Amino acid sequence: MVLGLCLFGTFAYLPYDLLFTPLDRAEEVWFGVTLRGWAAKAGEVAHWLVYALGAWGLWFMRPWLPIAAGLYLLQVAVAHLVWSELDPRGNGIWIGLLQCVVFVAAATVFFRSRPRFTAAR
Repeated sequence: MVLGLCLFGTFAYLPYDLLFTPLDRAEEVWFGVTLRGWAAKAGEVAHWLVYALGAWGLWFMRPWLPIAAGLYLLQVAVAHLVWSELDPRGNGIWIGLLQCVVFVAAATVFFRSRPRFTAAR
C-alpha cells in the first residue's frame, strides 16, 4: 500500500501539482508551516524527491528505507499537530494530537520493520 502511494505521488500527483497548480494557489506544508507561492513549489520538489526515493527504497527493499520513512512520518506527525493548532483551517489541538498519534504509530511500524529490509546483494 505504501509503495502504491509513493508511486502515485511520484508519477501522477506531484508532477500534476508542480506543473499545473498556479503559483498563486500553490500550498505545501512542512513541519506544520504552510508554504505558499515559490516556497510551496520548492516544497513540492522536496515532496517529489521524498516519494520517489520512498518508491525506489520500497521496490528494492533498501535497508535505509525503514529509518528514512519513520523519520519522514515523524515529521508528518509534528506537522499535523502544529498545523492543527496554528492554521486557521486546523481543527484544534485535540484533533492534531489524534492525527499525531496515528502517524507516530505508522513511524513505529516502519522502525520495527528494519529486519525485513536487507542489504544490497
